[in-house]
Amino acid sequence: MTIHNNNIQQLLAQYLATRQTTIDICKPLQNEDFVVQPVAEVSPPKWHLAHTTWFFEEFILCQFQKNYVRFNLQYSKLFNSYYKSVGIHTAQQNRGNLSRPTVNQIYEYRANIDAQIIKLISDYALCDEAEFLLETGIHHEQQHQELLFMDIKYILSSNEVATCYSTVELNQAHAPQSGWKTFGEGLYEIGHDGDNFSYDNEQPRHKNYQYAFSVCESVVTNGEFLAFMQDNAYCKAQYWLSDGWNWVNQYQIKCPLYWSCVDGEWYEYTLHGLLPLDLNNPLVHISYFEADAFANWKNLRLPTESELEIYLSSTQNMHCDPILNTISSPKIYHPNAANALTPQVWCWTRSQYSPYPKYKAFDGALNEYNGKFMCNQFVLRGGCIVTPDNHYRHSYRNFYQTQQRWMFSGIRLAKDII
Repeated sequence: MTIHNNNIQQLLAQYLATRQTTIDICKPLQNEDFVVQPVAEVSPPKWHLAHTTWFFEEFILCQFQKNYVRFNLQYSKLFNSYYKSVGIHTAQQNRGNLSRPTVNQIYEYRANIDAQIIKLISDYALCDEAEFLLETGIHHEQQHQELLFMDIKYILSSNEVATCYSTVELNQAHAPQSGWKTFGEGLYEIGHDGDNFSYDNEQPRHKNYQYAFSVCESVVTNGEFLAFMQDNAYCKAQYWLSDGWNWVNQYQIKCPLYWSCVDGEWYEYTLHGLLPLDLNNPLVHISYFEADAFANWKNLRLPTESELEIYLSSTQNMHCDPILNTISSPKIYHPNAANALTPQVWCWTRSQYSPYPKYKAFDGALNEYNGKFMCNQFVLRGGCIVTPDNHYRHSYRNFYQTQQRWMFSGIRLAKDII
């Protein structure tokens, strides 16, 4: 079965807009920025440009275009991320070792694959399976747009010379109003609901029994976390998980990622440059260990992922998209509103990343997309300031390891109602 005529223009528009957005994100970069890999978890921007293109070539053109000849046989190894069923791939920590292919060659690769995908769509040549893979590829690239901002920030912050991604000035944040929203005990439904796209890990929608709970209506601010630091809480074992305490001491962690103290004053590196710490801005770039310790220090707790989904679904949450600039102007790339109904920071939950009841992974090669990572990671909810607008939904399950903090991660607190 081929796709309906009235879906073709919409699908084509989504594809073109998504591919162009990735190019736009990279426009402020210099060629030297595209290859740098300061740490293993940070991928070079050039790799993101190529990998997102490889996805469309590997899973659509190679499978559904008759007599297709690969753009370059070596690219399958270089730009496959973790799909073992497709073949061997370059180790993640070695992505920054590749000075070839060049940045210009990767842009040529993107243009070539785009032309063939556009023709495939325009010729009504997509079966249902290919249409699903194309839509998945679009959402996959949107994931990498957020990853690009994460990785670009880490790369630019590693420079000895002061470097910023955007010259737009950030306004001072307003002090948040810290109310609580309470939910009664009962049976709730969580998980993706509807016919729109979702990943396999958001499904199926299912019932979940909840005891009464409250969720804070503002995320934790820099000022609140600074008070935690000033109480010397990084040095007080009673607040920390055992693994967290070991992590703090092994790596001498004293503050959130991108914070620095100069002559007694705290600063924060942002995509807008190194700025004095704004105490009213949402706290961002912290690990699960730090989030859990802060909650313990406050005599509160992190929410479960079901509690956060219930809370988020109860709000009138419009996402102000900083990338496409659909609502706000000028574009900003740093959270600046702790009370906002728009996504600011991904909030850690106390829920380990695991399958929902009756979970079924995607079929075929995409079977590897989510399920195999359901081990030793915690779920984050709510989206962030650099999450693409039409990529976010309340059922979205992000996940990271407990020590990771280069993503736009923060804290929203919860408490039990006795």
